[in-house]
Amino acid sequence: MLRRALNFLARIAALVAVSGWMSAGLAEAAAVQARVDLSSQTMQVRVNGVLKYSWPVSTARPGYRTPVGRFKAQRLHKRYFSKKYHNSPMPYSVFFYHGYAVHGTNDLKRLGRPASHGCVRLHPQNARTLFSLINQNGKQNAEIVITR
Repeated sequence: MLRRALNFLARIAALVAVSGWMSAGLAEAAAVQARVDLSSQTMQVRVNGVLKYSWPVSTARPGYRTPVGRFKAQRLHKRYFSKKYHNSPMPYSVFFYHGYAVHGTNDLKRLGRPASHGCVRLHPQNARTLFSLINQNGKQNAEIVITR
């Protein structure tokens, strides 16, 4: 009887350990993921794994580059102006790698094709939506993924 009770307790302990390991893995997943596809010039935004938005973007035009990879949101600025490119407005900026950011643009006619110096440009309303999602969920829970 004692042996059965010990086996039962050992199984429960193993289940608790496995479930703790699994939930720790889930906690590492980004609550907000913005996935940019350079070839299609689109961004898909997922919240807790569920696709919420799909938007046209503009990334680097010839002669410039948009970095490819997985990045964490580093800084958020509701109002920002480029220090490098003529004080250009960059509303709802989400900086993810050095000086690169996802941000709003006024150059709406170029959305859907390469046009930037390397940043990911969005319609200002879409940039605001993404900014708000990241702000609500915490930048530590946001991921920017850029693929070719």
